[in-house]
Amino acid sequence: MFGLGKTRSKFGKWLDKKGIKQNEIVETSEVGRSTISNMCSDPDHSPRYETWVKVERALKKLGHDVKREDFWSM
Repeated sequence: MFGLGKTRSKFGKWLDKKGIKQNEIVETSEVGRSTISNMCSDPDHSPRYETWVKVERALKKLGHDVKREDFWSM
């Protein structure tokens, strides 16, 4: 549990640790709000490859170099 009692995935915890808002990812990646929310809250959710590529590019624009394997098993 984190913050307001929400369950967080590894990706969600990482965003929280870095102080990155989900909304920043939504706007920068052009991935839907509900998809980003699922990626952050559901530990069992694994995004499609195409979705992750958009999120990864958005994170690089924000100055973070991460890989899908950092958060989800392949």
